[in-house]
Amino acid sequence: MISKQQVLALLHQHTKNQNLRRHMYAVGFAMRALAKKLGGDPDVWEVLGLLHDADWEETKDNPDQHTKNTLSWLEELGENEGPIVHALMSHNRKYTHLAELEGKMEWALETVDELTGFIVAVTLVRPDKKLAAVGVDSVMKKWKTKEFAKAVDRSQIAQCEEKLDILLNEFINIVLKTMQENHNELGL
Repeated sequence: MISKQQVLALLHQHTKNQNLRRHMYAVGFAMRALAKKLGGDPDVWEVLGLLHDADWEETKDNPDQHTKNTLSWLEELGENEGPIVHALMSHNRKYTHLAELEGKMEWALETVDELTGFIVAVTLVRPDKKLAAVGVDSVMKKWKTKEFAKAVDRSQIAQCEEKLDILLNEFINIVLKTMQENHNELGL
């Protein structure tokens, strides 16, 4: 399996935007926490979280190519099958039609991807712009305000209840807590 160090090298090679890197770090931290909750392998889940948008800077104008570059980078490193490869294939299935979501790890990525961005948005409207000042209640308050971060697909996040058997408040708490624990890496 590809190591976290190899993944970080790929990110730094292909992602210059610091905020995009921080998004991938946040998803990686959240995936690690969810693996612990759901009985997955924290190292595998974190690597997936870190990799999920590794090629976004290069493919954002061609969304049908998103994840395909990352898959080719992994192939060059000898990683051409297994759970990470399948999960990356399913990550952009709206465009690629490469694979359907299977298992808790892939559903965790699907649901947590948008949530980390939503939590960042909630944080950035706070006067101090610090994750420490954000609570589940403040996230839920903004959740109910449809005009706030309206590009975030709340239904995608809410699938945590059906697909992961985790209530939304608990899901937000898990992700928020791990983001708070890693606030330095996230710049918040």
